[in-house]
Order: sequence, then structure tokens, then C-alpha cells
Amino acid sequence: MKIAVTGGTGFIGNHLITHLLDKGHDVLVTGTNEENAKVYEWYNKVRFVTLNINSTISEEKLEEIASYQKLIHLAWSGLPNYKELFHFEVNLFPQYNFLKTLVEMGIQDITVTGSCMEYGLQNGCLTVDSIADPQNPYAISKDTLRRFLVQLQTKINFNLKWVRLFYMYGKGQSDKSILSQLDRALDNGDQTFNMSGGEQLRDYLPVEKVAENISKLCIQQYKTGIYNCCSGIPISVRALVDAHLKRRNKKIKLNYGFYPYTDLEAMSFWGKSNI
Repeated sequence: MKIAVTGGTGFIGNHLITHLLDKGHDVLVTGTNEENAKVYEWYNKVRFVTLNINSTISEEKLEEIASYQKLIHLAWSGLPNYKELFHFEVNLFPQYNFLKTLVEMGIQDITVTGSCMEYGLQNGCLTVDSIADPQNPYAISKDTLRRFLVQLQTKINFNLKWVRLFYMYGKGQSDKSILSQLDRALDNGDQTFNMSGGEQLRDYLPVEKVAENISKLCIQQYKTGIYNCCSGIPISVRALVDAHLKRRNKKIKLNYGFYPYTDLEAMSFWGKSNI
């Protein structure tokens, strides 16, 4: 199957492309910088197209992407600055126009990654039937993009799978993620690791499983709509850190309460998977 992937040089993209190639698919990858793609093992096995969704894209590049059967759309700039207004001032409409153009050019099956932040500050188990109530510019923009695409479906017939990502970890994760910071402290031989109280409950999946889920949703064409990409198992950040220390067989003093809890998310939430 011919599958195009935008934002392929990111954390999820790297693992997703590897998974798709292992399954024998013909993959086109887009990214803003080809040099960033060359460091990956998959680079010579894909067709790479350099483009920036927030800039003018040539008709030739759009036609090449639209020649593929399916699109997995991961690209979104400016993370993890969730509170910045550029998410709807700069990102939102170019994102919609890009996807709309590809649909008009013939792509009939799109899988787009959203965010658990679309649920806002709700506590407890979140299902796809939970009301979206985004509370920051990033989440508002993601949820608005989904709504735009649903309206587009009333004009043009195409499949839309909207994948709300919860938390993930693994090789290539952001340097700002808690496990990356913990690894850095351990590798540096630090005696203490500063963190929050660690009592907040979250939902985590290894990034390889996230990639597998996105691939699965993309390939099937009978079920569309919103999907929660999550484990369904709540775990405290404190327990996550303890488990990571056990995996590495390391010890470090954990300085609980050094950082305040974030106001971006509810204290305790997790998802119910429907993948």
C-alpha cells in the first residue's frame, strides 16, 4: 500500500515509518529539513519530500503526495509551547488548507493525530464520547482542525480517522520529557532529581505501540471517527519514575514537590482505548 506520512522526522514519525516499511508498504515522507531525515535508517527506503505546511507548496509536490492511497498527518510545529497563540494564528488554517487540497486532489483516506488535551481539564476515564473542552491554544487548534475536517466531509467523501494521543515514551523522546530528564541526571551522576509531587495520574504507552496503533487505523478503511490512543491504565508519575529506575537498575534521590503541578492538564486522567 502507498502511504504518505507528514512530519516523519519527529518522535512518532521515526517509529511509524520503520513500522510501515517492516510491513512492506511504499512510504513517502515529508519534513521541513531533509538533513534531519538522513540520520534515520529508513531514509534510503522512502521517497522524501521537503516542504513546510506553513509556506507555499508547489503543485508538483502536492500532486506527488496526492498520488498515494492514504495519508498519515503527524506534522504540527511549535511544540511543546502549548499556550502560544501561534497555534491558531499561524498553524491552524495552513494545516486545514493543506489537508483540504490533498482531499480535493484525490486522497480519500486520512489519519490525523490529535491530542488528549482536547478533553480539557476533565478528571477520570476519558472516552471518545467525552465532550471536547480544550483549554489552551494548541488543544483548541487541534480540536478546531478536526471540526473543520468533519465539515469538509459533508462536501467531499473521504475517510477521516482522528487519533487522540495520550502520553508516550521511548527512543527519541523530547529532551524535556520527564524520563529524558531522569536519564540525563542518571548519566551525569547527579545525586538528586527534582520533580513534581508525582501524584498525578496519567496514561502512558511505549512509542512503538503508538506507531503500531496509528498504522493499524490507517490501513483499515471501514471504521472512521475519533480514537483514543492510550493504554487505558492510569499510572502515577511517581510510579512511572520508579519503574524506569528499576529498568535501569539505578538509584537517585527523588526531590518530590520541587516543581508545581501543571495547569495545562487535570490532576488525574486516563483514556479508554477504542483501537
